[in-house]
Amino acid sequence: MSVTESVTARRGLCPERAAPARPAGQDAYTISEVSAWTGLTDHTLRWYERIGLMPHVDRSHTGRRRYTDRDLDWLTFVGRLRLTGMPVADMVRYAELVRAGDHTVSERHALLRAHREDVRRRITELQETLAVLDSKIDTYAERSETA
Repeated sequence: MSVTESVTARRGLCPERAAPARPAGQDAYTISEVSAWTGLTDHTLRWYERIGLMPHVDRSHTGRRRYTDRDLDWLTFVGRLRLTGMPVADMVRYAELVRAGDHTVSERHALLRAHREDVRRRITELQETLAVLDSKIDTYAERSETA
């Protein structure tokens, strides 16, 4: 399994290895449960909240974080943005726009479209790089057969 596949699977974003099912009827998760479900550390979850990437997380009467299904959906989306290489600053900006309301839809749309173009450009670069690797591998395979 490659690093990308490992990270993807750990975060529940890989169809071959689905994330653990959320308990039916439960809509309040501890930070440990969210950490286990997403593969993110407690520290990372707190950092996301501190920098504004996570919306306000509710607290129990004892002050412990209580994440909701909506929070888990958001973290899944953020995980996908991370996998595409979106800079944290852009993710935070997007989160701010979402929280600001519907009047920011066009700005959110533009931000995601621009990022999509970056992703497509990187995919093209990776495909070109893969072609070079395939060529080298074929060359070595041919040399091995004749040796």
